[in-house]
Amino acid sequence: MVVAALIISFAFFLVIGVPIAFILGLTPLVALIIQRETPLILVSQRIFTGMDSPVLMAVPFFILAGNIMSAGGMTERLLRFCNLLVGSFRGGLAYINVVISMIFAGITGAAVADTSAVGSILIPAMKKDGYDGDFASAVTATSSTIGPIIPPSIPFIIYGVLGEVSIASLFLAGFIPGILLGVFQMGVVWYYARKRGYSGSKRISSREALKVVIDAALVLLMPIIILGGILTGIFTPTESSCIAVFYALFIGLFVYRDIHLRDLPGILIKTGATSSLVMLVIGTASIFSWVLASEEVPQMVTGTILSLTENKIVILLLMNMILLIIGTFMELTASLIILAPVLLPLMIKIGVDPLHFGVILVLNLVIGLTTPPVGVCLFVAASIGQTSLEKLSRAIIPFLMASIAVLIICTYWEGIIMFIPKYFGYIPSP
Repeated sequence: MVVAALIISFAFFLVIGVPIAFILGLTPLVALIIQRETPLILVSQRIFTGMDSPVLMAVPFFILAGNIMSAGGMTERLLRFCNLLVGSFRGGLAYINVVISMIFAGITGAAVADTSAVGSILIPAMKKDGYDGDFASAVTATSSTIGPIIPPSIPFIIYGVLGEVSIASLFLAGFIPGILLGVFQMGVVWYYARKRGYSGSKRISSREALKVVIDAALVLLMPIIILGGILTGIFTPTESSCIAVFYALFIGLFVYRDIHLRDLPGILIKTGATSSLVMLVIGTASIFSWVLASEEVPQMVTGTILSLTENKIVILLLMNMILLIIGTFMELTASLIILAPVLLPLMIKIGVDPLHFGVILVLNLVIGLTTPPVGVCLFVAASIGQTSLEKLSRAIIPFLMASIAVLIICTYWEGIIMFIPKYFGYIPSP
């Protein structure tokens, strides 16, 4: 009865257009009212408990670090550095778009921030250089999904809390899948650059190249400090997010002088608005997940699927299909919090390591950020590129296929995810 109420009320609120953060709170409330056994005060209590985690403090700090980077000229410095690396290739601006997303991923861990920061500069530049608007927007939207995979990663932090998995090991596990996403996306760029005749930029002199490297050196040092500190045990992921903020502030205010004290209130307000939305989703999804657990939905799902098949390959395929569909209409954080506790017992039952599953889960859901109808990165890129969602949805298909290819590789080749965590000793060798 309660499970049926959850499904019906969730579908109803979704159809009438209620924001997902409120759906996740209202749906369990309706179910508990129908149940008449659990005190309703539990709703507010569980929402608070869901947000009350020291590790989750890293989320707003990484968002703030990204906003400080975007407010100053640090993004432009990274662009010039990426132009030095790949700008001279045919389709250079598109390659730059992917490479800077890979570097930006090591700073913010948020896809939407990447789409907005990089897209506002590169999409107009690509259109001016003769690139089709829908292609420029598609490259930007898809490359930004690398952000939540290459560490630091906000979704990995959330999953680590939910699945009680080491966040440092999740960060390490994301390296190879994130690099693969970038390589496969550059493969699509290579094809279309030759098909459509996109040009590259002129090579610069060695003296100018040295100046670009020196100018971007402090920005490039930021992800090294963040990840190096975590891996060496100097500080925790939460502490690293604070250090990222102070480092970005220091170089922005006193070294590059791209931002000023008068800019800080606006940056903090923007960060507060974004962080509050994320934390609200985490809190409301927590009560939703608790109701599912209390009704033994994870056990029901595990039993149902295992009654159909015990073949690990088939179960993983079904899981990917379900997650890709869910990612097309549900927000990433909400999906993560609801689905992780439901699917993790099944994955453990069939012999999938929780670390491996975490990467697969996040990969599936970040692909949903670029798929309609609620692909947030898709909407942001379409708005910046001034192109219709229909055109962008068609243009992004080859990039989505490349991302799904990476997903398949990571799903069935566990070693590619577990290699770096094992190398650093986060997973005991057999």
